[in-house]
Amino acid sequence: MNKTIKMILLIVGVGLLGYGIYMLVAPETALSIGPLDVETQDNNNAYITIGLGLLTLMISFVSGKKS
Repeated sequence: MNKTIKMILLIVGVGLLGYGIYMLVAPETALSIGPLDVETQDNNNAYITIGLGLLTLMISFVSGKKS
């Protein structure tokens, strides 16, 4: 049971980390009206997602040390 939880946390952590990096690299919104081009990117959600991914990875590694 403990190994299963560790593996789930590891997969979720890697997924969150990858998705956060993707959100950081890929622009979120692009608007083009005639000669006006507006591109916005909200990095706060990307940083939060990366932080949650790192936290989940750290929890999975610490939970494995207790066994």
